[in-house]
Amino acid sequence: MSIVPLLGWAVHGGILARRLASARRDPLTGLHTRAGWTARAEDVIRRHPRAAVLLVDLDHFKTLNDTHGHAAGDAALVETADRLRAWCGRNGTAGRLGGDEFVVVIRDLAAADPDALSAALHRPLNHDGVSLQLAASVGACAIADLPVPCLPDALAAADAAMYAAKARGRRGSRTAR
Repeated sequence: MSIVPLLGWAVHGGILARRLASARRDPLTGLHTRAGWTARAEDVIRRHPRAAVLLVDLDHFKTLNDTHGHAAGDAALVETADRLRAWCGRNGTAGRLGGDEFVVVIRDLAAADPDALSAALHRPLNHDGVSLQLAASVGACAIADLPVPCLPDALAAADAAMYAAKARGRRGSRTAR
């Protein structure tokens, strides 16, 4: 038996594995895509009763893009991803749903500091010598507040809380109740 076909299949398998892994990561921010994040979030919800789901939407993102250009918009997305990743630490996982919408699942809402997240998301970004004002609306849903702990209901509640935060003035966060 020749080793060449086995080597070929091994190389092919490695290429496929890398493609699958990259399909679960957003190429701009490096965060999980919806599919990659969902699998992780469902596992966290199943194993951690004090978990929470947060939705984050950048405020006035279209204006930032139109005024300062797409490179500035991309920089804002990358910086938001970095800030979410830093806030989550080992307590959670962030993902990018698309556009300027992000999602987070954390293992323990009580151990997290939503005010610190809000402050981080509202810090200006220096891009090409210009200070860009960033703002985000955050909605959170504690899994323990749901009648049945499931991801679709948590996302719906976090979405409602995020829109309530937007209605209050676009500079804050809100937990679903």
